[in-house]
Amino acid sequence: MENTAVITATKLNKRYGALEVVRGIDFTVPAGQCFGLLGPNGAGKSTTMRMIMGLSQITAGELTVFGEPANNMPRNIKAKIGLVPQDNNLDPDISVLENLKAFGRYFALPSTVIDARAKELLEFMQLTERKFAPVNALSGGMQRRLTIARALIGDPEMVILDEPTTGLDPQARVLIWKQLTELKKDGRTLLLTTHYMDEAQRLCDQIVIIDNGEILDQGTPKELISRHVKGFVFEVQKPGLAASAAERWDQEDIGDSVLYFVNDTAEFIADLPEESIYLHRPANLEDVFLRLTGRKLREN
Repeated sequence: MENTAVITATKLNKRYGALEVVRGIDFTVPAGQCFGLLGPNGAGKSTTMRMIMGLSQITAGELTVFGEPANNMPRNIKAKIGLVPQDNNLDPDISVLENLKAFGRYFALPSTVIDARAKELLEFMQLTERKFAPVNALSGGMQRRLTIARALIGDPEMVILDEPTTGLDPQARVLIWKQLTELKKDGRTLLLTTHYMDEAQRLCDQIVIIDNGEILDQGTPKELISRHVKGFVFEVQKPGLAASAAERWDQEDIGDSVLYFVNDTAEFIADLPEESIYLHRPANLEDVFLRLTGRKLREN
């Protein structure tokens, strides 16, 4: 399946009455890659994900998943998709192992196959020692790992991950990143939404940034950074550079400080007054995201 498209959206549109939530977007998700769909709250990404999963009918345009229209995906196509929802919806009344086995039966798998896969997935997600524990006895990170394991019980070709590490501690996040990277190495396609830009930059091969139902830009993390914010960021406490020097640099006022986006760090430092207080770091995907979508808080 290498280099083939798992998902293709062409002029994809979604309306709820007079409200246009997704406005004619185009993107392609190649097989075997991690594809990030990023945007602030209310941007249209959740609606797009629901259309991909066949949970919401498209209004106009085309959307295919494994070559089939998303509006009418047959059962065998749906079986190729594993879903990790934003909220853990595990069964609290049964054990870790029983959660996996119960979900495996939804795919009409033989019990021997379910048993073998459950064992492998518990090891993969480092949950073997807790397999007989009730779900409510697990930490948040363990529940998240179990939710990912459950999504893999049907051996899907594509895994949809809706904010898979929200609320987890750094150790749990790093473990999940490692295992998601292993899934990609295994040839699975990952579709990821996240509000953690470091997560997207680390995991994603391609990224689409969406806002107000429209695609603002798309490309690799490196391409997006290069296009929008240069290689390095200086956060300089005000008053910052003298006006004559400041106009030479790409900048953004963030209140008490000014961000300067530069490629030549030595030349920029030469422009700084000696008494300047500043931080210096490589530019990252969060800089791109804020540059494109703004810094205004989204409450919806």
